[in-house]
Amino acid sequence: MDLGLDGRTVLVTGASSGIGRVTAAVFAAEGARVAVGYNVNESNAKATVAAIEEAGGTALPVQLDLGDEESITAAVRRIGDLWSPIEVLVNNAVEWPGFPAAGELFETGPAQRVRRSLRANLEGPYLLSRAVVAGMRRAGWGRIVHVSTGLVEDGMPGSTPYVVAKAGLHGLNRVMSRELAAAGILTNVVMAGFVPADKPIPESILRQAAGAAAIRRVSQAREVADLIAFLCSARNTNVTGQAIRADGHFLTPMPA
Repeated sequence: MDLGLDGRTVLVTGASSGIGRVTAAVFAAEGARVAVGYNVNESNAKATVAAIEEAGGTALPVQLDLGDEESITAAVRRIGDLWSPIEVLVNNAVEWPGFPAAGELFETGPAQRVRRSLRANLEGPYLLSRAVVAGMRRAGWGRIVHVSTGLVEDGMPGSTPYVVAKAGLHGLNRVMSRELAAAGILTNVVMAGFVPADKPIPESILRQAAGAAAIRRVSQAREVADLIAFLCSARNTNVTGQAIRADGHFLTPMPA
C-alpha cells in the first residue's frame, strides 16, 4: 500500500533506539526524508541514519533537548532550512523518571520527580508540536502522533511521574485535534505496550509479558511503527483525536 509519504519531511524524536528507530526506518522506506531526533545518544542516532541510507533512504541526525525550548526551535529551523517545513511529527522520545526507592509510598515520593517528568514528557512534546504546526497550517496538511502507554488507562503502582505526564499527552491530543483538524492536521495517540527494544531481556520476563497479552506473545516494534506510519500518512484522511492501543491487549501491571 502506498502511504503517500514520498518526499514528506518527517521528524521522529527518540529515534536512536527502540520504537523510534524502527519507526524512522518505516517512514524512510516509504520515501520520506526522516530527521532522526536524539538528545544525548549521538552514536546510536548516526547508526540509525546509516542503516536508513544503506537501505536507500534519506535521513539526518538532529539533536534536540525537549527540556529546552531554544533547542527545539533550532532543530525545527535546521530541518526546514535543509529540506522543508516538517509535515509529520512523531513525539516518541521519553525520559523515564526511574523507579521508586525501597519503601517509598505515593505520599512520600519526591514531587520534583513529577515536575521533571512533566517537563520532559509533556511540556517538551507540547512545545515541539507548537513549533511545527504553523508550517503544517500553511501547507494545509500535517500529521502528528504522540507515543504513549497503556499505563494511562491501567495504572501501575509507583509510576505516578511517568503516567501523569503521558496522560497529559492524551488531553493535549484531544485539544489539538479539535483545533487543528479543520486545517488538515490530524493528531493521534498510539499506546505501545511491552515492546523489546535494543537490550537483551531475560527469557522469564518475555514469557511473563507474553502471558499478559491477549495475543499470547510480545508485540514487536515494527507492529507499533506500522500503525504510526499509517496514522501519519495520506491514507489516513479522518482518524484524529484518538488514543489507540497497539499492545496486543496487554495487561499492566503484568500478572505474576
